[in-house]
Amino acid sequence: MDQPRDDRAVEWDLAVIGLGYVGMPIVREVSRSGMRVVGVDVDQRRVDGLNAGVSHVDDVSDEEVAGLLARGFHATTDPRVLAGAGTVIICVPTPLDGDRRPDLGAVTGAAEMVAGRLRPGTLVVLESTTWPGTTEEVVRPLLEKSGLSAGIDFHLAYSPERIDPGNPVFGLRNTPKVVGGLTPACLDRAVSFYGKFVERVVPVRGTREAEMAKLLENTYRQVNIGLVNEIAMFCDELGVDVWETISAAATKPFGYEAFRPGPGVGGHCIPIDPSYLSHRVRRLGYQFQFAELAQQINDRMPAYVAERAARLLHRYHHCVNGATIVLLGVTYKPDVADDRESPARPLARRLHASGAKVHYVDPLVDDWTVEGVEVVRRPDLETALGAADLAILLQPHRAFDLDLVSARARLLLDTRGVLPVSDHVERL
Repeated sequence: MDQPRDDRAVEWDLAVIGLGYVGMPIVREVSRSGMRVVGVDVDQRRVDGLNAGVSHVDDVSDEEVAGLLARGFHATTDPRVLAGAGTVIICVPTPLDGDRRPDLGAVTGAAEMVAGRLRPGTLVVLESTTWPGTTEEVVRPLLEKSGLSAGIDFHLAYSPERIDPGNPVFGLRNTPKVVGGLTPACLDRAVSFYGKFVERVVPVRGTREAEMAKLLENTYRQVNIGLVNEIAMFCDELGVDVWETISAAATKPFGYEAFRPGPGVGGHCIPIDPSYLSHRVRRLGYQFQFAELAQQINDRMPAYVAERAARLLHRYHHCVNGATIVLLGVTYKPDVADDRESPARPLARRLHASGAKVHYVDPLVDDWTVEGVEVVRRPDLETALGAADLAILLQPHRAFDLDLVSARARLLLDTRGVLPVSDHVERL
């Protein structure tokens, strides 16, 4: 197949649509490699902040944003800049709607934005997590409204994001990059582009295989987390220490990978991505039973934590109704200021419904609401522990002095298994 021609002057090597936790690490690495980068986002406040040198992403510092600006990066809400880009990466959110169905509104909006400015020779890559077939069945037709044909006039590819916020070891550059192209020429162009700033690029047969790889990765995690969460509930009934059990099993050097229980799953991937695959599978007339069962178990965990909290209070002659309960860490994972889909929210809702007075301590979250009601934030950990009848450790942020937590809490439920059991400390 002939290579798409590119007879225009390229002002930007890359335009990134969506300047969030995925888009900004891409901007940083591509800029560091010496390429010219522009960013597009619909959030004017986010754009203004970036242009002022202020980062809104945990893994990208203000100093790094200042460096990007010094190398020529700028952010804008004006999609006209896309006409001057040699490559466009779409990494916008793919959430669930109110009925927990996939919402591709941001993806289709971005594709339409590109279509209006698409030029021959452009490489367009979708990185947003979605079901297999989206690149070909949804994005391609929208882009071809430009009058250009994918694989003939422009290149089209899919490469799933693998960003793990807060991971100090693996980032964009040293995490293998899976890439699938619409055609062999599209694949070659995409592999060449990513190879400029990623250490290892993994080409696959097509866009569907690349889309499926991301869903498999996160469904694998969801299912195994669901497994250990259910085992944790059984172990409690059986009088078995689930944490010691997992540590013992993890000594096996083959055939086992340790997953650990917790108060539920949260964030941008595990609670959402498997639903995209379930949605696609239902169109085939099947039910994705493993993923849906795991989701049910994981969704039950906040209620289970509330039950354990009530049991612990009752053991020491307290009622949940009227008790002061402080939640330690309300983000979805440690050391990340992101509370999307955090299990802390349904837990707080249940505790409120039982009559508890719920407070929280989290150095990464300045204000926090549950169903429109603001939860009281306690800025000082020691004071909050002294005032609470029960503390529930949800996220062991590095900023927390865990020895202080263990020593000062009147009663403590540790949902992460990081503290030793004592008369007043109980682990999930």
